[in-house]
Amino acid sequence: MARVSLAPRRTLFYRLMEWYSKRTYGKVLDPGKAMAHNPRALWTYLRFEQGVAKWNKLDADLKELAVMASAASIGCSWCMDFGFWESHRRGMDTRKLRDVPVWRDSDAYTPLERDVMEYAEAVTANPPTVDDALAGRLRERLGEPAFVELTAMVAVENYRSRFNSALGLTSQGFKDSCDLRDLRDLGELPRADAR
Repeated sequence: MARVSLAPRRTLFYRLMEWYSKRTYGKVLDPGKAMAHNPRALWTYLRFEQGVAKWNKLDADLKELAVMASAASIGCSWCMDFGFWESHRRGMDTRKLRDVPVWRDSDAYTPLERDVMEYAEAVTANPPTVDDALAGRLRERLGEPAFVELTAMVAVENYRSRFNSALGLTSQGFKDSCDLRDLRDLGELPRADAR
């Protein structure tokens, strides 16, 4: 149960955010509803996320694995749900997305992906537990610009996941729509347009 109302006052700014969110994601995102109680915080956050979206030094799949490993480490079900949906929509391997919480026991990942997820968990730990050997391997494999972006993305996800978890925000069902689409593609569910 959310710890703040998800029905904030419907100012013009909120209605614009609501319109954009519905158009882009199909529904209004609960973190936006929660943050709308403080319009300055929401406005600052939206501008920040627009800047983050332009970062392009790190491979998109590695970035998403780092983000999801951090969210899983914190226990943010909202972030895991949305991250799965967003990456699935981009075409990322579904098995890799599903196995993030148990990545150490999965054979779905390359050594580089494993290092990225280990690093994301180490940065997320409180206090951080990053060791020089892991950081050195990643810096060498990714290059310094991508390594810095990886570190920044994990820090950004810590902000998102901790905000959402602290406010009691949970899954909005994004992953469920992916699961249904996967089952339709496998022929296990009828398509909505089938008559």
